[in-house]
Amino acid sequence: MKKVFFGGFTLIELMITVAIVAILASIAYPSYIEYVTRSGRSEGVSAVMRVANLQEQFYMDNRSFAEDMTKLGLSEPFLTENGYYSVDSVGTTSYTITATAAGSQASRDTNCKKITLTSIGVKGPSEECWK
Repeated sequence: MKKVFFGGFTLIELMITVAIVAILASIAYPSYIEYVTRSGRSEGVSAVMRVANLQEQFYMDNRSFAEDMTKLGLSEPFLTENGYYSVDSVGTTSYTITATAAGSQASRDTNCKKITLTSIGVKGPSEECWK
């Protein structure tokens, strides 16, 4: 008579597999969140640079900077494409552009809740926010 062998996993093998997956997830998840945070931040930096370019063009045409975003052809308040940042610009003889984190980006990005750029090129709040 032939013996029939049914292959399967024991409970120990299953628990070891679950433990390995849990360890890998605990290592990968913080890196993933950091990556998502930095990619959202790049959207804010891009929007700040876009508004700065529009302000410089407005200055060339009008000899003063725009006092509100509607004069630059943008909505008030101006939200970035994915809604991670709300961007505002103030000033007429000089300007300061501020991108304020919104939604999930505000809770994830504690270091760069506000990204700023002035008309003389001063970037804030830190160099980390502009990488």
